Amino acid sequence: MLMSKADQGRPSTPEPLPSPVVDSHCHLDVVDRHLKGSDEELGVEAALARAASVNVTRVVQVGCDVASSRWAVSVAEEFDSVIAAVAIHPNDAARVGNLDGVPALDAQIDEIESLLVNPCVRAVGETGLDYFRTGDDGKPAQQHSFRRHINLAKKYDRTLVIHDRDSHDDVIAILREEGAPNRVVFHCFSGDVAMARICADNGWWCSFAGVVTFPSAEQLREALIVLPRELLLVETDAPYLTPAPHRGRVNASYLIPHTVQMMSATRGESIEELCLALWDNSMRAFGVW
Repeated sequence: MLMSKADQGRPSTPEPLPSPVVDSHCHLDVVDRHLKGSDEELGVEAALARAASVNVTRVVQVGCDVASSRWAVSVAEEFDSVIAAVAIHPNDAARVGNLDGVPALDAQIDEIESLLVNPCVRAVGETGLDYFRTGDDGKPAQQHSFRRHINLAKKYDRTLVIHDRDSHDDVIAILREEGAPNRVVFHCFSGDVAMARICADNGWWCSFAGVVTFPSAEQLREALIVLPRELLLVETDAPYLTPAPHRGRVNASYLIPHTVQMMSATRGESIEELCLALWDNSMRAFGVW
């Protein structure tokens, strides 16, 4: 969703977290595009510095198509605090598959595969299914793309980062049919308690974004409570899903403290305890960097 000019001002910087955490899913390129030319411009270097000032010291930069995946790799090569995830987003998979056919989609996925030899690329993602924005006609292309990405993650031993919107049952079914990779992350986890338990049973990480701070997200907070601490991650999905009290404005990694505070309060754990777990979980999910 595009932000209006009126919403593009940056929120104030929150209090730093007591120990470092990782923004496990970010789109620095889109943040830059939203703010470029505004009074609140925030380039990549400045975005990383501001995040570090509140103890968000590592970022997973996520690609959604060939161009943004290549950009993710270039940023990860330039900044030690950044690693890359590369993939064709499910909505892009549906668009390409519907307009140009499966061969064109496969050609793009082949280009994604060519990026996986780079050690800066730690994950295949974001891939998965999105039935919210794509109708029935787009499902075959999305499912084909998801299956190919799953197998790339296994072939190159990369973490699989899943986008799952209004598609829980099919995502789980395809993971089981193809065989899940060694490491799976549900980006912007949106499931209920039952799905949280499926993830827990399989050792899949669940990453929580600013949505968990929204008053309407009680079901999500219930899922957060039942998940084992060792399977929790935190993210921004910046520039989207800005946490309360800044919902509707441009998101960035430095706003993660708001999300961590809500996660801590929901689970009845200290922020220090949760931060230490989030860091350790990120290092296990993506490897140390």
